[in-house]
Amino acid sequence: MSDPIRLPFEQASPMRTAPLLRALQARGPIHAIRTAVGDPAWLVTGYEEVRRLLDDDRLGRAHREPERASRTGESALFGGPLGDFDTEQTDHRRMRSLLQPHFSPKRMRALRGRIETLTTNLLDELAGAGPPADLHAALALPLPIAVICELLGVPYEDRTQFRAWTQAAADITDRARSEQGLAELFTYGQRLVARKRADGEADTDVISRLAATDGVSDDDAAAMGMTLLFAGHETTVMAIGMGALWMLATPGQWQALADDPSRIDAAVEEILRAPGLGGGGIPRYARTDLELAGVHVRAGDLVLLDTGAANHDPAVYTEPDRFDLNRPAMPHLTFGHGARYCIGAPLARIELQTVFSQLAARFPTLKLGCAVEELTFNPNVLTGGLTSLPVTW
Repeated sequence: MSDPIRLPFEQASPMRTAPLLRALQARGPIHAIRTAVGDPAWLVTGYEEVRRLLDDDRLGRAHREPERASRTGESALFGGPLGDFDTEQTDHRRMRSLLQPHFSPKRMRALRGRIETLTTNLLDELAGAGPPADLHAALALPLPIAVICELLGVPYEDRTQFRAWTQAAADITDRARSEQGLAELFTYGQRLVARKRADGEADTDVISRLAATDGVSDDDAAAMGMTLLFAGHETTVMAIGMGALWMLATPGQWQALADDPSRIDAAVEEILRAPGLGGGGIPRYARTDLELAGVHVRAGDLVLLDTGAANHDPAVYTEPDRFDLNRPAMPHLTFGHGARYCIGAPLARIELQTVFSQLAARFPTLKLGCAVEELTFNPNVLTGGLTSLPVTW
Protein backbone atom coordinates (compact mmCIF):
# COMPACT_ATOMS: atom_id res chain seq x y z
CA MET A 1 0.00 0.00 0.00
CA SER A 2 1.50 3.31 -1.03
CA ASP A 3 -0.52 5.64 1.19
CA PRO A 4 -1.49 4.80 4.79
CA ILE A 5 -5.14 3.92 5.29
CA ARG A 6 -7.20 6.59 6.99
CA LEU A 7 -9.61 6.01 9.84
CA PRO A 8 -12.48 5.43 10.25
CA PHE A 9 -12.85 2.22 8.28
CA GLU A 10 -15.85 1.87 6.03
CA GLN A 11 -18.29 -0.49 7.73
CA ALA A 12 -21.34 -1.88 5.96
CA SER A 13 -23.00 -2.97 9.21
CA PRO A 14 -22.55 -1.92 12.85
CA MET A 15 -22.54 -5.61 13.71
CA ARG A 16 -19.85 -6.70 11.26
CA THR A 17 -16.11 -6.04 11.38
CA ALA A 18 -14.96 -3.68 8.63
CA PRO A 19 -13.52 -5.78 5.76
CA LEU A 20 -10.42 -3.59 5.54
CA LEU A 21 -9.69 -4.06 9.25
CA ARG A 22 -9.98 -7.82 8.86
CA ALA A 23 -7.64 -7.66 5.84
CA LEU A 24 -5.10 -5.66 7.86
CA GLN A 25 -5.24 -8.16 10.71
CA ALA A 26 -4.42 -10.94 8.30
CA ARG A 27 -1.24 -9.08 7.27
CA GLY A 28 0.13 -8.53 10.75
CA PRO A 29 -0.46 -6.98 14.17
CA ILE A 30 0.69 -3.37 13.57
CA HIS A 31 -0.08 -0.97 10.70
CA ALA A 32 0.82 2.55 9.58
CA ILE A 33 -2.41 4.55 9.29
CA ARG A 34 -3.75 8.10 9.29
CA THR A 35 -6.19 9.17 11.96
CA ALA A 36 -9.56 10.77 11.22
CA VAL A 37 -7.86 14.19 11.25
CA GLY A 38 -5.09 13.04 8.92
CA ASP A 39 -2.26 12.59 11.43
CA PRO A 40 0.15 9.64 11.23
CA ALA A 41 -0.21 6.82 13.74
CA TRP A 42 0.33 3.11 14.29
CA LEU A 43 -2.70 0.86 14.69
CA VAL A 44 -2.10 -2.30 16.74
CA THR A 45 -4.72 -4.98 16.03
CA GLY A 46 -3.30 -8.28 17.34
CA TYR A 47 -4.59 -9.61 20.66
CA GLU A 48 -1.22 -10.59 22.14
CA GLU A 49 0.41 -7.32 21.07
CA VAL A 50 -2.40 -5.12 22.37
CA ARG A 51 -2.50 -7.00 25.67
CA ARG A 52 1.24 -6.65 26.17
CA LEU A 53 1.37 -2.97 25.18
CA LEU A 54 -1.51 -2.01 27.48
CA ASP A 55 0.86 -2.72 30.34
CA ASP A 56 4.05 -1.37 28.75
CA ASP A 57 5.38 1.74 30.51
CA ARG A 58 7.25 2.75 27.36
CA LEU A 59 3.86 4.02 26.15
CA GLY A 60 1.86 6.76 27.85
CA ARG A 61 -0.87 9.35 27.46
CA ALA A 62 1.44 12.36 27.72
CA HIS A 63 3.75 13.77 25.03
CA ARG A 64 6.95 15.76 25.41
CA GLU A 65 5.76 18.24 22.76
CA PRO A 66 1.94 18.07 22.96
CA GLU A 67 1.38 20.82 20.42
CA ARG A 68 3.22 18.72 17.80
CA ALA A 69 1.64 15.37 18.69
CA SER A 70 -0.58 13.42 16.33
CA ARG A 71 -4.26 13.53 17.26
CA THR A 72 -6.96 10.90 16.89
CA GLY A 73 -9.73 13.49 16.59
CA GLU A 74 -11.13 16.67 18.11
CA SER A 75 -12.12 15.27 21.52
CA ALA A 76 -10.64 17.19 24.43
CA LEU A 77 -10.53 13.91 26.38
CA PHE A 78 -8.98 11.42 23.96
CA GLY A 79 -8.15 13.43 20.87
CA GLY A 80 -4.58 14.19 21.89
CA PRO A 81 -2.04 13.99 24.73
CA LEU A 82 -3.05 14.28 28.37
CA GLY A 83 -0.93 14.98 31.43
CA ASP A 84 2.63 16.03 32.14
CA PHE A 85 5.26 13.95 30.33
CA ASP A 86 7.75 14.08 33.22
CA THR A 87 5.31 13.19 36.00
CA GLU A 88 2.73 11.14 34.13
CA GLN A 89 3.49 7.76 35.67
CA THR A 90 3.71 9.12 39.21
CA ASP A 91 0.49 11.10 38.70
CA HIS A 92 -1.28 8.02 37.38
CA ARG A 93 -0.20 5.85 40.31
CA ARG A 94 -1.37 8.53 42.75
CA MET A 95 -4.77 8.83 41.07
CA ARG A 96 -5.32 5.08 41.09
CA SER A 97 -4.29 4.80 44.73
CA LEU A 98 -6.86 7.49 45.60
CA LEU A 99 -9.68 5.94 43.57
CA GLN A 100 -9.10 2.20 43.98
CA PRO A 101 -10.52 1.93 47.53
CA HIS A 102 -13.82 3.45 46.38
CA PHE A 103 -14.17 0.88 43.57
CA SER A 104 -13.00 -2.27 45.32
CA PRO A 105 -14.93 -5.46 44.49
CA LYS A 106 -16.15 -5.58 48.10
CA ARG A 107 -17.55 -2.04 47.95
CA MET A 108 -19.10 -2.73 44.56
CA ARG A 109 -20.75 -5.93 45.81
CA ALA A 110 -22.32 -3.89 48.59
CA LEU A 111 -24.00 -1.81 45.87
CA ARG A 112 -25.58 -4.82 44.19
CA GLY A 113 -28.81 -4.69 46.18
CA ARG A 114 -29.38 -1.06 45.31
CA ILE A 115 -28.64 -1.69 41.62
CA GLU A 116 -31.15 -4.56 41.68
CA THR A 117 -33.81 -2.27 43.16
CA LEU A 118 -33.17 0.49 40.61
CA THR A 119 -33.34 -2.06 37.79
CA THR A 120 -36.57 -3.58 39.11
CA ASN A 121 -38.20 -0.16 39.32
CA LEU A 122 -37.26 0.69 35.73
CA LEU A 123 -38.53 -2.67 34.47
CA ASP A 124 -41.77 -2.18 36.41
CA GLU A 125 -42.23 1.07 34.48
CA LEU A 126 -41.36 -0.66 31.23
CA ALA A 127 -43.90 -3.43 31.85
CA GLY A 128 -46.54 -0.97 32.98
CA ALA A 129 -46.23 1.13 29.83
CA GLY A 130 -46.46 -1.98 27.68
CA PRO A 131 -45.04 -2.63 24.23
CA PRO A 132 -43.67 -1.23 22.06
CA ALA A 133 -40.88 0.56 23.92
CA ASP A 134 -37.50 2.19 23.48
CA LEU A 135 -35.11 0.13 25.61
CA HIS A 136 -32.44 2.82 25.32
CA ALA A 137 -34.63 5.51 26.91
CA ALA A 138 -36.36 3.14 29.34
CA LEU A 139 -33.35 1.27 30.71
CA ALA A 140 -29.93 1.65 29.06
CA LEU A 141 -29.74 5.40 29.70
CA PRO A 142 -31.38 5.96 33.11
CA LEU A 143 -29.90 3.03 35.04
CA PRO A 144 -26.15 3.79 34.70
CA ILE A 145 -26.86 7.46 35.41
CA ALA A 146 -28.83 6.61 38.57
CA VAL A 147 -26.10 4.22 39.77
CA ILE A 148 -23.19 6.59 39.22
CA CYS A 149 -25.11 9.47 40.81
CA GLU A 150 -25.68 7.46 43.99
CA LEU A 151 -22.10 6.23 44.09
CA LEU A 152 -20.48 9.62 43.54
CA GLY A 153 -23.02 11.77 45.35
CA VAL A 154 -24.19 13.67 42.27
CA PRO A 155 -27.83 14.87 42.37
CA TYR A 156 -29.90 12.73 40.00
CA GLU A 157 -32.07 15.72 39.20
CA ASP A 158 -29.03 17.29 37.46
CA ARG A 159 -28.82 14.38 34.99
CA THR A 160 -30.15 16.24 31.94
CA GLN A 161 -27.61 19.00 32.48
CA PHE A 162 -24.51 16.89 33.07
CA ARG A 163 -25.51 14.41 30.38
CA ALA A 164 -25.49 17.26 27.86
CA TRP A 165 -22.00 18.24 29.04
CA THR A 166 -20.62 14.69 28.88
CA GLN A 167 -22.02 14.26 25.39
CA ALA A 168 -20.40 17.55 24.35
CA ALA A 169 -17.09 16.60 25.98
CA ALA A 170 -17.14 13.30 24.08
CA ASP A 171 -17.58 14.98 20.69
CA ILE A 172 -14.82 13.74 18.38
CA THR A 173 -15.58 16.16 15.53
CA ASP A 174 -15.84 19.60 17.22
CA ARG A 175 -12.96 20.53 19.54
CA ALA A 176 -14.52 23.79 20.72
CA ARG A 177 -17.71 21.98 21.75
CA SER A 178 -15.70 19.21 23.42
CA GLU A 179 -13.55 21.67 25.38
CA GLN A 180 -16.61 23.69 26.40
CA GLY A 181 -18.42 20.57 27.60
CA LEU A 182 -15.38 19.50 29.62
CA ALA A 183 -15.06 22.97 31.14
CA GLU A 184 -18.75 23.05 32.09
CA LEU A 185 -18.44 19.61 33.67
CA PHE A 186 -15.39 20.65 35.71
CA THR A 187 -17.10 23.87 36.87
CA TYR A 188 -20.12 21.80 37.93
CA GLY A 189 -17.77 19.49 39.87
CA GLN A 190 -16.19 22.47 41.65
CA ARG A 191 -19.60 23.75 42.72
CA LEU A 192 -20.58 20.28 43.90
CA VAL A 193 -17.45 19.87 46.03
CA ALA A 194 -17.92 23.33 47.53
CA ARG A 195 -21.55 22.53 48.39
CA LYS A 196 -20.59 19.25 50.03
CA ARG A 197 -18.00 21.02 52.15
CA ALA A 198 -20.49 23.69 53.16
CA ASP A 199 -23.06 21.04 54.07
CA GLY A 200 -20.51 19.14 56.12
CA GLU A 201 -20.79 15.91 54.14
CA ALA A 202 -17.82 13.74 55.07
CA ASP A 203 -18.28 10.06 54.28
CA THR A 204 -21.52 9.68 52.37
CA ASP A 205 -20.24 9.23 48.81
CA VAL A 206 -17.08 9.04 46.70
CA ILE A 207 -16.75 12.77 45.95
CA SER A 208 -17.23 13.65 49.63
CA ARG A 209 -14.61 11.11 50.68
CA LEU A 210 -12.16 12.34 48.04
CA ALA A 211 -12.62 15.94 49.17
CA ALA A 212 -11.95 14.86 52.76
CA THR A 213 -8.71 13.03 51.84
CA ASP A 214 -5.45 14.63 52.94
CA GLY A 215 -3.51 16.06 50.02
CA VAL A 216 -6.52 16.17 47.68
CA SER A 217 -7.49 19.72 46.70
CA ASP A 218 -11.03 20.71 45.83
CA ASP A 219 -10.00 20.95 42.18
CA ASP A 220 -8.51 17.45 42.35
CA ALA A 221 -11.73 16.09 43.86
CA ALA A 222 -13.82 17.87 41.24
CA ALA A 223 -11.66 16.64 38.36
CA MET A 224 -11.61 13.02 39.53
CA GLY A 225 -15.31 13.09 40.35
CA MET A 226 -16.31 14.41 36.95
CA THR A 227 -13.99 11.98 35.16
CA LEU A 228 -15.74 9.15 37.01
CA LEU A 229 -19.14 10.67 36.23
CA PHE A 230 -18.30 10.65 32.53
CA ALA A 231 -16.65 7.25 32.34
CA GLY A 232 -19.00 5.63 34.83
CA HIS A 233 -22.17 6.09 32.85
CA GLU A 234 -21.34 6.75 29.18
CA THR A 235 -19.63 3.41 28.62
CA THR A 236 -22.29 1.42 30.49
CA VAL A 237 -25.12 3.11 28.58
CA MET A 238 -23.44 1.92 25.40
CA ALA A 239 -22.82 -1.59 26.75
CA ILE A 240 -26.44 -2.16 27.80
CA GLY A 241 -27.84 -0.93 24.50
CA MET A 242 -25.38 -2.73 22.25
CA GLY A 243 -25.49 -5.85 24.43
CA ALA A 244 -29.27 -6.02 24.10
CA LEU A 245 -29.00 -5.48 20.36
CA TRP A 246 -26.51 -8.33 19.90
CA MET A 247 -28.52 -10.66 22.13
CA LEU A 248 -31.78 -9.95 20.31
CA ALA A 249 -30.36 -9.84 16.78
CA THR A 250 -28.45 -13.12 17.07
CA PRO A 251 -30.82 -16.08 16.67
CA GLY A 252 -31.23 -18.21 19.77
CA GLN A 253 -29.13 -16.12 22.15
CA TRP A 254 -31.91 -14.30 24.02
CA GLN A 255 -33.89 -17.50 24.41
CA ALA A 256 -30.79 -19.31 25.65
CA LEU A 257 -30.37 -16.83 28.49
CA ALA A 258 -34.10 -16.75 29.30
CA ASP A 259 -34.14 -20.56 29.47
CA ASP A 260 -30.98 -20.84 31.57
CA PRO A 261 -30.31 -17.89 33.93
CA SER A 262 -27.05 -19.52 35.07
CA ARG A 263 -25.51 -18.40 31.77
CA ILE A 264 -25.59 -14.74 32.81
CA ASP A 265 -21.84 -14.51 33.44
CA ALA A 266 -21.05 -15.92 29.99
CA ALA A 267 -23.61 -13.55 28.46
CA VAL A 268 -22.05 -10.52 30.14
CA GLU A 269 -18.52 -11.38 29.04
CA GLU A 270 -19.71 -11.85 25.45
CA ILE A 271 -21.63 -8.56 25.68
CA LEU A 272 -18.40 -6.89 26.78
CA ARG A 273 -16.32 -8.55 24.04
CA ALA A 274 -18.49 -8.61 20.93
CA PRO A 275 -19.90 -5.11 20.20
CA GLY A 276 -16.56 -3.28 20.00
CA LEU A 277 -15.59 -4.36 16.51
CA GLY A 278 -12.42 -2.28 16.31
CA GLY A 279 -11.24 0.40 13.98
CA GLY A 280 -9.98 2.92 16.50
CA GLY A 281 -8.18 2.25 19.70
CA ILE A 282 -6.85 3.57 22.98
CA PRO A 283 -4.33 6.35 22.26
CA ARG A 284 -0.82 6.02 23.59
CA TYR A 285 2.38 7.91 22.76
CA ALA A 286 5.78 6.24 22.58
CA ARG A 287 7.96 7.63 25.37
CA THR A 288 11.09 6.28 23.68
CA ASP A 289 12.10 4.56 20.46
CA LEU A 290 10.95 0.93 20.46
CA GLU A 291 10.35 -2.10 18.29
CA LEU A 292 6.77 -3.37 18.07
CA ALA A 293 6.24 -6.64 16.20
CA GLY A 294 9.24 -5.89 13.99
CA VAL A 295 8.21 -2.27 13.33
CA HIS A 296 10.39 0.63 14.48
CA VAL A 297 8.30 3.16 16.41
CA ARG A 298 9.92 6.50 17.21
CA ALA A 299 9.60 8.43 20.45
CA GLY A 300 6.52 10.64 20.26
CA ASP A 301 4.66 8.48 17.73
CA LEU A 302 0.95 7.90 18.31
CA VAL A 303 0.15 4.22 18.90
CA LEU A 304 -3.51 3.16 18.87
CA LEU A 305 -4.15 0.00 20.88
CA ASP A 306 -7.26 -1.38 19.19
CA THR A 307 -8.88 -3.48 21.91
CA GLY A 308 -11.92 -4.05 19.70
CA ALA A 309 -9.82 -5.56 16.93
CA ALA A 310 -7.92 -7.59 19.53
CA ASN A 311 -11.21 -8.91 20.91
CA HIS A 312 -12.00 -10.14 17.38
CA ASP A 313 -8.57 -11.56 16.55
CA PRO A 314 -9.13 -14.80 14.59
CA ALA A 315 -5.87 -16.12 16.01
CA VAL A 316 -7.44 -16.10 19.48
CA TYR A 317 -11.21 -16.38 19.00
CA THR A 318 -12.93 -18.97 16.81
CA GLU A 319 -15.41 -17.20 14.53
CA PRO A 320 -14.74 -13.90 16.35
CA ASP A 321 -17.59 -11.99 14.71
CA ARG A 322 -20.18 -14.48 15.96
CA PHE A 323 -21.99 -13.60 19.21
CA ASP A 324 -22.08 -16.85 21.17
CA LEU A 325 -22.96 -17.57 24.80
CA ASN A 326 -21.24 -20.95 24.38
CA ARG A 327 -17.89 -19.35 23.56
CA PRO A 328 -15.08 -20.89 25.63
CA ALA A 329 -13.87 -18.51 28.32
CA MET A 330 -11.03 -16.33 27.09
CA PRO A 331 -10.17 -12.99 28.74
CA HIS A 332 -11.16 -10.03 26.58
CA LEU A 333 -9.42 -6.64 26.65
CA THR A 334 -12.47 -4.38 26.91
CA PHE A 335 -11.37 -3.14 30.33
CA GLY A 336 -7.72 -2.98 29.34
CA HIS A 337 -4.95 -4.90 31.07
CA GLY A 338 -2.31 -4.34 33.70
CA ALA A 339 -1.55 -1.05 35.44
CA ARG A 340 -4.30 0.85 33.62
CA TYR A 341 -7.00 -1.81 33.96
CA CYS A 342 -10.37 -0.09 34.31
CA ILE A 343 -11.14 0.72 37.93
CA GLY A 344 -14.87 0.56 37.21
CA ALA A 345 -14.83 -2.99 35.81
CA PRO A 346 -16.45 -4.62 38.90
CA LEU A 347 -19.26 -2.04 38.86
CA ALA A 348 -19.87 -2.44 35.12
CA ARG A 349 -20.08 -6.22 35.46
CA ILE A 350 -22.55 -6.00 38.33
CA GLU A 351 -24.75 -3.58 36.39
CA LEU A 352 -24.74 -5.77 33.28
CA GLN A 353 -25.37 -8.96 35.26
CA THR A 354 -28.30 -7.33 37.05
CA VAL A 355 -29.81 -5.76 33.93
CA PHE A 356 -29.70 -8.82 31.71
CA SER A 357 -30.66 -11.37 34.34
CA GLN A 358 -33.76 -9.36 35.28
CA LEU A 359 -34.61 -8.40 31.72
CA ALA A 360 -34.44 -12.00 30.44
CA ALA A 361 -36.48 -13.30 33.38
CA ARG A 362 -39.25 -10.72 33.04
CA PHE A 363 -39.32 -10.36 29.25
CA PRO A 364 -38.42 -13.81 27.83
CA THR A 365 -40.24 -13.00 24.57
CA LEU A 366 -38.42 -9.69 24.05
CA LYS A 367 -37.53 -8.98 20.41
CA LEU A 368 -36.38 -6.11 18.24
CA GLY A 369 -39.10 -3.70 17.18
CA CYS A 370 -37.45 -2.87 13.85
CA ALA A 371 -34.86 -4.19 11.42
CA VAL A 372 -31.22 -3.74 12.43
CA GLU A 373 -30.74 -1.64 9.29
CA GLU A 374 -33.26 0.90 10.61
CA LEU A 375 -31.37 1.56 13.85
CA THR A 376 -29.38 4.78 14.22
CA PHE A 377 -26.08 5.26 16.00
CA ASN A 378 -24.16 8.26 17.25
CA PRO A 379 -20.87 8.32 15.30
CA ASN A 380 -19.72 11.70 16.64
CA VAL A 381 -19.02 10.75 20.26
CA LEU A 382 -16.27 8.65 21.79
CA THR A 383 -18.46 5.85 23.05
CA GLY A 384 -20.76 5.69 20.02
CA GLY A 385 -23.76 3.51 20.73
CA LEU A 386 -27.41 3.56 19.83
CA THR A 387 -29.67 6.59 19.80
CA SER A 388 -32.69 4.34 20.41
CA LEU A 389 -33.52 0.63 20.59
CA PRO A 390 -37.14 -0.18 19.68
CA VAL A 391 -38.35 -3.46 21.25
CA THR A 392 -41.57 -5.33 21.73
CA TRP A 393 -42.70 -8.50 23.52
